[in-house]
Amino acid sequence: MRKIISIANQKGGVGKTTTAINLSASLAATEKRTLLIDCDPQGNASNGIGIEKSLIAEKNLYHSLTGNVPLKDVIVSTQIPTLDIISSNRDLIGVEVEFVSLPDREKRLKDLLKRMDAPYEFIIIDCPPSLGFLTINSLVASDYLIIPLQCEYFAMEGLGYLLQTVKLIKARLNPSLALRGILLTMFDTRNRLSHRVAEDVRKHFGKRVFKTVIPRNVRLSESPSHGLPIILYDIGSRGAISYMELAKEMLSNGRT
Repeated sequence: MRKIISIANQKGGVGKTTTAINLSASLAATEKRTLLIDCDPQGNASNGIGIEKSLIAEKNLYHSLTGNVPLKDVIVSTQIPTLDIISSNRDLIGVEVEFVSLPDREKRLKDLLKRMDAPYEFIIIDCPPSLGFLTINSLVASDYLIIPLQCEYFAMEGLGYLLQTVKLIKARLNPSLALRGILLTMFDTRNRLSHRVAEDVRKHFGKRVFKTVIPRNVRLSESPSHGLPIILYDIGSRGAISYMELAKEMLSNGRT
């Protein structure tokens, strides 16, 4: 049975897209058939995994959401045989306005995924840094939510609002949505603040925080500019090892 997981945080710069790309790649590396959905109009997940803009100009997530192309027809292969992607670009910016009068507009992506007959074990959705139409659609379509949280000052700013939004979605649109974990990112072992933030988050959220922590890592920051997930760019780096550990944690402890 496939698992649909949204990676979401309305706060930008927390490692959300980095997590979507590299968790997807790490799960695929364990021979789990995985689909990454880029639900952000910025298209960073698409760029970061090496998808050429010209390849998706006429067939991307926007064209499926607007009903012009079946979801299976906008799937693109990546350099990892068990990882595919549904890409996006700036076309998605207008979708919220276009759908404002449509009934059940919050269930658009969910309905598309239900109709898509493809043998994926995991579907990872990279949400935009907002709690707008696209993020709501992603959460309504998902079984689980992962929240990346940077180990920096103001780390939990806005987190309560996100959790309240999740509570409302569970009550009104998707009762099966579950928080599968808060992921600590951008952890600097030399920085006392990183340790303090990590300690505070674990104290407050307990077992809802993943044991795996994603470090600040130069190679991890470089890899998107080369259009490669970190396991293809530098598999021996601390960033690659951490995301492989995250995938292993998810597969081994019931988080999925």
